[in-house]
Amino acid sequence: MALKLMIVLPFLVLSIVTSQKTSTSKRHVASQIKSTPKHGDIIDCIDIYKQPAFNHPALKNHTIQMKSSHLQSRKDGRSTLQDSNSPKVPLQVWQQYGSCPNGTIPIRRPSKNHPSNSKIIINPKHSFSVVLTEGFSYSGAKANIKVWNPYVESIYDWSSSQVMLRNGPMLAFDTAQAGWAVNPSLYHDNKTRLFAYWTVDGMKNTGCFDLTCPGFVQTSHEIVLGGDITSYYGSFITIQISKDPYTHNWWLKYNDKEVGYWPGDIFVVLRYQAELVQWGGEVYSPKVGTYPHTSTGMGSGRFSDFIFRTSGTMTGMLIEENSHDLKQPENLFVSSDEWNCYDAYLLKRGVPEPVFFYGGPGSRQNVRCP
Repeated sequence: MALKLMIVLPFLVLSIVTSQKTSTSKRHVASQIKSTPKHGDIIDCIDIYKQPAFNHPALKNHTIQMKSSHLQSRKDGRSTLQDSNSPKVPLQVWQQYGSCPNGTIPIRRPSKNHPSNSKIIINPKHSFSVVLTEGFSYSGAKANIKVWNPYVESIYDWSSSQVMLRNGPMLAFDTAQAGWAVNPSLYHDNKTRLFAYWTVDGMKNTGCFDLTCPGFVQTSHEIVLGGDITSYYGSFITIQISKDPYTHNWWLKYNDKEVGYWPGDIFVVLRYQAELVQWGGEVYSPKVGTYPHTSTGMGSGRFSDFIFRTSGTMTGMLIEENSHDLKQPENLFVSSDEWNCYDAYLLKRGVPEPVFFYGGPGSRQNVRCP
């Protein structure tokens, strides 16, 4: 049964973006931005050719690919459960109040009191509950992800649910991933937000969310990476990552909108293919694997619930092999780093396609988690 969407009151997010012609030498194209002092995002409409991506040394002479050459015609194979559940709401909350013109991209402006964290290096303090597939040459993956707003204990923690493609050895892998996250350190609030992330060298010295550092090339004038998606609470968003077979750019698609791409040139071992696809939840905290354990939740903050589906849930998990049409994986493996804190369950019987349930409360009112 589809859950009713939470009503988002206008006073929660007040952000109006309009535009008029300004000097192209200026980074901000938008001339009027209105926002309440304590609520809402400020969105700047940036000239597409002046976006942060082109500060990457590998992209100095890069030519923007405005649209993928393959996603529009790509077949999804078996229809997914998302087809009957698509919510009729704006793609992101800010779109209720304005839009950016063609030729620009929307970028969420960091507050003056909280400048954007341009580089977040990942250390081993992670806990994953996932379903994964490996053993082939993967060129894409897709899933419908139920949106929740889990409790996050501190500004040093975050919780996310995502689709991830990976290639390389354990200590030197590349990843491209996207989904939703509650990340106070990055976004300076506890809202659920769309995110994209990439890294090389096994997350030892690199790691970049959204457009906070050079790499991801955005082409959409409608989608904000880091944008508020609380209007989807209890419903599904669709995330697809797919490599263009002609340009080797890894395209990100959010619902039915192409957002942009990670150029193949920014990667080391993910440039041409992935060797592992992973779907599920992640909690980062300095208190993962310690006592006391973090109380940050994963998914909805509840353990796997295949009866009422009130936990983290993913449907429509599909993969591409060697740029062929999307299909269901031949083999899926379930894994959780901390079963007593966050668990995982793959439902395969009695359903037209596998459904993955995951999550948990961490140590919050949970004596099993140390």
